[in-house]
Amino acid sequence: MSTETIGHCTGCGIGLQTEDKSKLGFIPEAALQKVPLICQRCYRIKHYNESSSITLQQDDFLKLLGHVGQTKALVVKIVDIFDFEGSMISSLARFIGNNPVLLVVNKIDLLPKVTNANKIINWVQRRVKEENLKVVDIILCSAKKNIGFDRVISAVQEYRGNMDVYVVGATNVGKSTLINRLISDYSDLESELTTSLYPGTTLDLVKIPLDDGKFIIDTPGIVYKHRLTEVVKKRDLTPLMPDKPLKPMVFQLNEGQTLFFGALVRFDFIQGEHQSFTIYTSNAIQIHRTKLEKADQLYEDHKGVMLTPPAQADLEELPKLVKHPLHIPKGKQMDVLVSGLGWIKVNSLAGAQLAVHAPKGIKVITRESLI
Repeated sequence: MSTETIGHCTGCGIGLQTEDKSKLGFIPEAALQKVPLICQRCYRIKHYNESSSITLQQDDFLKLLGHVGQTKALVVKIVDIFDFEGSMISSLARFIGNNPVLLVVNKIDLLPKVTNANKIINWVQRRVKEENLKVVDIILCSAKKNIGFDRVISAVQEYRGNMDVYVVGATNVGKSTLINRLISDYSDLESELTTSLYPGTTLDLVKIPLDDGKFIIDTPGIVYKHRLTEVVKKRDLTPLMPDKPLKPMVFQLNEGQTLFFGALVRFDFIQGEHQSFTIYTSNAIQIHRTKLEKADQLYEDHKGVMLTPPAQADLEELPKLVKHPLHIPKGKQMDVLVSGLGWIKVNSLAGAQLAVHAPKGIKVITRESLI
């Protein structure tokens, strides 16, 4: 069916088409009989289960942020506590002008039950300071478990005054769930949804009208290629992304020992006194221990078979593993974070020489211990 005869979406005004699901304005043929006519994207937003599934590369996203800096708005930034550094938007502060930032730290339900919330907030404050980002408030929440969400809603109300609200975040940080909650709490969606193209990009924003004539503006999720979750196949996302509280695993290692996390990541304890390491990753990822001298051979012989994910068929598409030498200084409690996989806490204060082998481009850092 040609697009000219179909008409326009009553939600966002875009021209409707039945040809391509991945493009804007798609409407299933069966829905053409319904009144009012509404594109699939607006339909999904209207029924609260999904916001924009369109994603952006970082350059386009930064163009958009420059635009935000020229308007008066509250910026709600969502990060994932399981991949804090991997989901932070670096250089956010440069682009958003003097607009207030509310930092929403999602997925706190994944932290072990005994974790002290105040310590987590203090830790986040220190990390945010390192990023030179000034925030008006930090809120811990779990979109999935509905923990702390009332606090998010009241903070948005408190800090926005009579401004628009921009919601920003990387992919897979729980942005859709937050948007859906804001929609259900703030907006009567019988009124029109609008999307607007930001000049200079093919980017469209979903604008959700508020009662006072302002908008909640849902920006597309940014794709960060430095996260493991962005380079694996969809079928490997489930084992990689935990959906229940982490059960930390403790390994006592001697120098010259190696841990494999499937065939995705390898952790070498090269030098240091006998010490323990606590692993905070999804419990669906199998960990194999071996001697450092045998690690290369074990990987060649067993990747994609004993060492999974990924399965052998998907190994070709995974970027080659690259070695990151890491020095843990004496007297410091440090984590080794592999973006998208989780982190390894170095429990000893004795110091260590380590190496992490991860797919090329994946962020590997050391940081002050979270827990």
